[in-house]
Amino acid sequence: MGLIYFILCAYGLTQILAYGSVFRKIRPKHHFFHCPMCIGFWVGVFLVGINRYTELFTYDNNIVNYLLLGCLSSGTSYVLCKLFGDNGVKYDINVK
Repeated sequence: MGLIYFILCAYGLTQILAYGSVFRKIRPKHHFFHCPMCIGFWVGVFLVGINRYTELFTYDNNIVNYLLLGCLSSGTSYVLCKLFGDNGVKYDINVK
């Protein structure tokens, strides 16, 4: 269950950083803020770093966990950001 909480926290924080109006003024200046995959990695690293302050998930603080959970956060945040938008599930019908 801790892994599900980790993924949902990572997705939520990535969504806020990538698309939230709070960062609208600085987002155009920095390409990093346009990429949910890039932000997702660093969000995962951040969450592993602060996991001792929460009971939602618990991971050992070692370099392998930082790397693996950063990659997990990046991939799942990217997929979830591509699947869901402000109006619900995103879909694109390209019938030729």
